[in-house]
Amino acid sequence: MQYDLNITENRISGIIVSKAIEIHSKLGPGLLESVYHKVLVHELRKAGLAVESETVIPVVYDGIEFEFGFRADIIVEKKVIIEVKSVENIQPVHKKQLLTYLKTTGLKLGLLLNFNTALLKEGIVRVANGV
Repeated sequence: MQYDLNITENRISGIIVSKAIEIHSKLGPGLLESVYHKVLVHELRKAGLAVESETVIPVVYDGIEFEFGFRADIIVEKKVIIEVKSVENIQPVHKKQLLTYLKTTGLKLGLLLNFNTALLKEGIVRVANGV
């Protein structure tokens, strides 16, 4: 997998949002998260982005790295984490979870995408880590 070191988090997030809106307009709300996840990975790769799916984010405690930590839905270009949801409402815990992933990895930007909305723009939450 080759990464584009010159692409910015904002450019990546713009592509992600565009592809997510395209997917939502074609599939609509109400499907399982796993469907949106797989289709989004496919579309982002088609757009030429380096995409990791279901990436383990280890927890470091007392100098020991534990591999059973977290599992990020999607990481794009090693710069942006995406958490895919298909829920009635985004809860504060969802934002906290994404912020924890960002802090643990040292990445600066995350997107929480809830596909279970009438308009996808209502289901997009941008989470920044120190930006």
